[in-house]
Amino acid sequence: MSGIPHDHYEPKTGAEKWLHSRLPIVGLIYDTIMIPTPKNLNWWWIWGIVLAFCLALQIVTGIVLVMHYTPHVDLAFASVEHIMRDVNGGHMLRYLHMNGASLFFVAVYIHIFRGLYYGSYKAPREITWIVGMLIYLMMMGTAFMGYVLPWGQMSFWGATVITGLFGAIPFIGEAIQTWLLGGPAVDNATLNRFFSLHYLLPFVIAALVIVHIWAFHTTGNNNPTGVDVRKGSKEEAKKDTLPFWPYFVIKDFLGLAVVLVVFWAIVGFMPNYLGHPDNYIEANPLVTPAHIVPEWYFLPFYAILRAFTSEVWVVQFASFVTGGIVDAKFFGVIAMFGAILAMALAPWLDTSNVRSGRYRPMFKWWFALLVVDFFALMWLGAMPAEEPYASFSLIASAYWFGYFFVILPLLGVIEKPLAQPATIEEDFDAHYGKKSSADATPAE
Repeated sequence: MSGIPHDHYEPKTGAEKWLHSRLPIVGLIYDTIMIPTPKNLNWWWIWGIVLAFCLALQIVTGIVLVMHYTPHVDLAFASVEHIMRDVNGGHMLRYLHMNGASLFFVAVYIHIFRGLYYGSYKAPREITWIVGMLIYLMMMGTAFMGYVLPWGQMSFWGATVITGLFGAIPFIGEAIQTWLLGGPAVDNATLNRFFSLHYLLPFVIAALVIVHIWAFHTTGNNNPTGVDVRKGSKEEAKKDTLPFWPYFVIKDFLGLAVVLVVFWAIVGFMPNYLGHPDNYIEANPLVTPAHIVPEWYFLPFYAILRAFTSEVWVVQFASFVTGGIVDAKFFGVIAMFGAILAMALAPWLDTSNVRSGRYRPMFKWWFALLVVDFFALMWLGAMPAEEPYASFSLIASAYWFGYFFVILPLLGVIEKPLAQPATIEEDFDAHYGKKSSADATPAE
């Protein structure tokens, strides 16, 4: 951790010295697991280990599933049924992979909102935040392509709708859409493209995760107070920190164990709860489902996409200014990706000098509304594109953009923050540690 003194790896035996002088891998691992970590981290910091578990689970189960999957439109659906019925443990592998994706997104959303609340995106961690948002985008792409592979009705029509969005881009949209599909419509070339990318992208995500971990190990971990670790002598730094091993490793594994109890219960007893029944019907280009919906983790941004119709004044204004180039469909695409961009720009939109939301009384209320707004968008994304859901979606979308582009910058100017502790040690002692002299038991 840059600027914070700590004990580095020192090889002792001859073999260790020989290896360290040629490939310092042991020293790298030691410095990673023994890194000084703010000792006041709470339970919101356990989701990193859950995300690491999910990535490993998805890669391992995905590799095994690929051994039995056939990426062809005439055989894909039957190959998935073959996995479910004939492969030893195949049904469990598929359910682990399906629900593992959902756990992945549950963990990443909690991880993101924790970062937004405690100001983990603020200097000097802007690059860490941007890398994290890139990981999130890669996750979305990987999950979307994976949803197409079973080649059920929702797979086919979901791919048709989402790839159709790229066709809305002026001038170059049709060419991009054809390139994505490998032809004029969703067909075998599309399935092969998506299969190839779905297999590749998790390894790109793994590489970005390494960069993400490297980034926050360089700048230091944030903590609930937002106060930096003292960077004077080693003794002062040790008052604010504890080694990551064993203290936080054990804590993280305890949190992971609790999460896995719930996860295994879902996989064992209700594995299709978060799925759509139409995806157990083989894809049929001639039959359109009554209501096409993406997976639940895309629903908030799907609601934003659909909220901006041609009747909305801001869409009409954009169309007028651009001479009709920006129509409702293209505006919806801009809004969907803009909602993600808004989160990525948080380090520059938040003007407050206080990092943690714990000491920002006005911010707490607006942030709580943002969380409610996110769940409202998720619910609205699953509803039909009709009234009153269309109006509610527009209101919820307006608040999402208003929070990041208006409220967050203004709060830094008008809000009066509460007093922060001088050090992490002071906060730790106040919550878990030393008794004050008044509370101490008098000596006999």
